[in-house]
Amino acid sequence: MLPVFPAHFLFLFGTSLLFKGHVVHNWKVRWFILSKDQLLYYKIEGGKRETRPRRIISLEGCTLHCPCLDYANRPLVIKLKTKNSVEHFLEASSREQRDSWAADIQKMIKASNPDHQEQLNSSNVPFEIPANIYLSHLITDMQESSSGIKEMTNGEYGNTYKLCFTGATVVDWLVSRNIVQTRSDGVTLASLLIEDDFIKPVGDKSTKAMWNIAGSDQFLDDSTALYCFAKNERKTESPSDKIEIPYMELSGKIVKQGFLMKQGHKRKNWKVRRFVLRSEPSHLHYYDPCKEKNTQHVGGLSLRGCLVSALEDNGVPPGIKGNVQGNLFKIITTDDVHYYIQAGSRAERSEWIQAIKQVA
Repeated sequence: MLPVFPAHFLFLFGTSLLFKGHVVHNWKVRWFILSKDQLLYYKIEGGKRETRPRRIISLEGCTLHCPCLDYANRPLVIKLKTKNSVEHFLEASSREQRDSWAADIQKMIKASNPDHQEQLNSSNVPFEIPANIYLSHLITDMQESSSGIKEMTNGEYGNTYKLCFTGATVVDWLVSRNIVQTRSDGVTLASLLIEDDFIKPVGDKSTKAMWNIAGSDQFLDDSTALYCFAKNERKTESPSDKIEIPYMELSGKIVKQGFLMKQGHKRKNWKVRRFVLRSEPSHLHYYDPCKEKNTQHVGGLSLRGCLVSALEDNGVPPGIKGNVQGNLFKIITTDDVHYYIQAGSRAERSEWIQAIKQVA
């Protein structure tokens, strides 16, 4: 799926997102702009978006599915279904970005459909388990191999856990199947699953939350908090076990992530990459979002001792090729390797530079 990048347009925003093609079913990066009653997307060529949109999607009569579980290995996907039943799949670079896009698109759908009624639960009404839901049946559905929650290998602070899943994945699953109407209700229901020993916390973050949070909500709607089904808990701390141990540089805390454009070192062409900034140790890794399995980084650099600075938008600086969009910045490593990167806006560029300086 294609990544989403925020850009400013009228009173809304635009950004790069991943988009799945309808004719050739591969994922491509497109620049999306959300307006009052339309979603437009553009092709990116040579580091710059085209002037004319490739497609204009009317939001009248659309329905939005977030989270979308059509792609189990891509939890950041949004599905937009038009009134003619055409399905558009978009993918963001983080859960925060996904939820932000979904909320803004939903607002525009509602605005373009005055008779459309959003299904909302009043925040003043406490969540109660519906009479037709039994926790024992619910956990069985969660463990279904085809339609349930996918168990994967995850790392936390250098430890590796297999057959586990994140708290955000659980809430996504509950919301997508209309078992709950809000994420808050999903947290409450998942907390009940913990209390009845159907789900167990895995790792430091979720375990501390279970003991430290007052009240009934002991579950974290978090993409870094790990859980497992009670019968499947496993942990590996030794390299001797036959399980992949994450690289030390990948075990740091994620500080920031998002889609940026990067110039290649050899061909000097511009490509959209999903960047992940980590601290302790401080590294910046980038991934190819168009690959079906986009969890393996295609490059990275240590930020210890590096220099990062914005590049002026007046003309093209030396070392830059192509007709670039602007909002450039440069990272120079201690080995004198130069990385040229484009952000979607001046504000986004400033945020990345500040975040990199803080961890470097």
